[in-house]
Amino acid sequence: MSRVYYIDWLRVFAVLLLVPFHTAMIFVFWDFHLKNPERSASLTDFNSFLDMWQMPLLLVLSGAGTWFALGHRNALGYVKERIQRLLIPLVFGMFVVIPPQVYVERISKGQFDGPYWQFYPHILDGIYPAGNFSWHHLWFLAYLFVFSMLLVPVTARLRREESRAARERIGAFLERPGRLLLMALPLMLFEATLRLVWHGEQNLINDWANFCVYITTFFWGYVLCCDGRIGEAILRQRRTFLALAVACAVFFKLLSAFKLEPVWGYNAPSMALLALRAFNTWCWVLALMGYGKRRLDFTNGFLRYATEAVLPFYILHQTIIIIIGYYVIRWEAGIAPKFIFICVAALITTVTVYEIFVRHIPPMRFLFGMKPTKSPAAVPPPQGPQGSLSPSPTPSSDARTGP
Repeated sequence: MSRVYYIDWLRVFAVLLLVPFHTAMIFVFWDFHLKNPERSASLTDFNSFLDMWQMPLLLVLSGAGTWFALGHRNALGYVKERIQRLLIPLVFGMFVVIPPQVYVERISKGQFDGPYWQFYPHILDGIYPAGNFSWHHLWFLAYLFVFSMLLVPVTARLRREESRAARERIGAFLERPGRLLLMALPLMLFEATLRLVWHGEQNLINDWANFCVYITTFFWGYVLCCDGRIGEAILRQRRTFLALAVACAVFFKLLSAFKLEPVWGYNAPSMALLALRAFNTWCWVLALMGYGKRRLDFTNGFLRYATEAVLPFYILHQTIIIIIGYYVIRWEAGIAPKFIFICVAALITTVTVYEIFVRHIPPMRFLFGMKPTKSPAAVPPPQGPQGSLSPSPTPSSDARTGP
């Protein structure tokens, strides 16, 4: 039975796009750890577009990974696997990968003066941003681990054979035209009611808008895989989803261009706009899933390489962007050449670091959430994801078409 390759492609695609996204953060009008003296409206629009669907898509794919992972291990085995693939890389990253980012930010803002070896003993001097201890972009691993643990009683139960009837009812309901769009309703409710208070600190304990939206999106990714008819419905309706997503995006752009955005607050126009943004996000996710299923259900050498590398690549990429960017923003050059150079240099450097320091060293593979290397002749093809950002295994017979 064939693998669900389009899920692997979408995951790789979304993670690779984090390189231009986080590079652009140096040049946009939003706050970031490192800023270029000049800012770019075009890159701000570019990041606004990616921000609409990139991380939600990764959350859906991570939920899909949970469906496949629970197909060949019990709940306890799943918990152990999440610890190895998410928690260990998170802790390692917070002590090894993230501190250079904080150091570069401190020296760029004149908050520290000295070499890195003098700064490192201060990483536990309080929680970022007041202190230096942070998970920065690795927040995603922390959230995924918490979501996995909180939902495992539900996800493990729904995966059992005795829950087949429940899965079939879900599939029968969601395969009807328009029903998949109803899954946006809780996301719209959370955005409209919570986002005005919790803007998105991604600190897990005081981030209720993101927490509720993200855990729901993660669970929806799981649900989309529970019956093969759902994947077929996404495929059939992909043009509708794309049309709705584009229409909403154009509407938002027109509002911004003509300065018609409502005043931020608990008023009907503002809450309606937040709800519409959540609806737009869900339409983009469904459209990408549908077109991915239509066009990307194949494999090649690049995909096999990238599916193994995707989690270490995710962990490493932002630190490398920040380090390279620290020197590049000092150039007497325009935004475009700086942006392009940082993107290309960060991509090449991240892959190089992965190849030299991670891929072929067993202890490093463990710390980066990868499986141990084994002889290809000694083991069957992979049957489980290496982590929430890693490849999806072969689906079971009741999910032949994937999400």
